[in-house]
Amino acid sequence: MKSPKSMVGLENLGRVRLSKSFYMRDFLHSEIGSFYGIPNIPDHPDVAIRAGEHLASQLLEPLQETFGPVRIRGAYRCAKLNAFGNENGLNCAHNRRAGSRHVWDRPDKNGNIGAMACIVIPGFADRYAEGADWRSLAWWIHDHLPYGSLYFHPKMSAFNIGWHEKPQRRIDSYIAPRGCLTKPGMDNHEGRHEEWYRDLFTQ
Repeated sequence: MKSPKSMVGLENLGRVRLSKSFYMRDFLHSEIGSFYGIPNIPDHPDVAIRAGEHLASQLLEPLQETFGPVRIRGAYRCAKLNAFGNENGLNCAHNRRAGSRHVWDRPDKNGNIGAMACIVIPGFADRYAEGADWRSLAWWIHDHLPYGSLYFHPKMSAFNIGWHEKPQRRIDSYIAPRGCLTKPGMDNHEGRHEEWYRDLFTQ
């Protein structure tokens, strides 16, 4: 598929189904793009679709089946949009780092593809507002899903979740305790962590 050059072409791209519940259109909205008038259109749609299929089917669908609706806060960014966000201090990494993350259609420096989305799980956001520990969800994902990386944020316990061809399997957070929860080589990385999430959604 070529990069869309018309509204009809963009509509057709948006209709591409990435998984049981998610379509490409779900991942194309950008507040930066909307506010500054920068179209968020992939330069290489086939690469973006391939990476997005893995993200949606392997990570988002299992989360939705287990915990209820998943809401996309931000996901795909074209290279032009991401560069603008980085240059203007809008919480976008440099394009050198964003490839295989939010810029789905650009590989990382090693040539691997990936896709990242910032999501909220409303059911967990409610529990988090009542005092639930973000680490309960983080450890559940770690034990059950083939994620590449996770990064948790304080507002609504939103988190970045990424699929990657060469998964790093690292979890970080801006929520206390801030920093790295786990990564390969840490004592807590291997094994199961049921004690954290056994009662995750019980009253």
